[in-house]
Amino acid sequence: MTVTLSSAMASQAAALAHQSFCSPELARSLPALSREALDRLDFGVVKVDAEGSIEVYNRYEQEFGRLTEAEVQGKNFFGEIAVCTNNPLFRGLFKAGIAANNLNHLFPYTFTYRMSPTPVRVHLYRDQATSTNWILVKKI
Repeated sequence: MTVTLSSAMASQAAALAHQSFCSPELARSLPALSREALDRLDFGVVKVDAEGSIEVYNRYEQEFGRLTEAEVQGKNFFGEIAVCTNNPLFRGLFKAGIAANNLNHLFPYTFTYRMSPTPVRVHLYRDQATSTNWILVKKI
């Protein structure tokens, strides 16, 4: 699957790549962080399997999405929880990154499902050492 971005979106994404809210060191440490440490982060952390089923949903994400971890555990992030992400840009980048075993994309996005339009920055990340997948979200 090929995902094509408009030149304006590509420029904005490139600019945001230098402004990541999650340093490469922190991203690499996500699999080893305790639940308490994940809950202290100032951005949303959603750990998902290769199909998008939710395994971890930190406190920031629970407050942002107004859903508890018990409500989302085991549900598909793209198809059941954040339906507005089930598109070629968001889910397409995720699926392509999983297929290539190389997922590390930062891009602007607007969440619209279950909330008024809310601009965010999203960081899709796969830790190759542990084969874990992370959807990181920070309100702009």
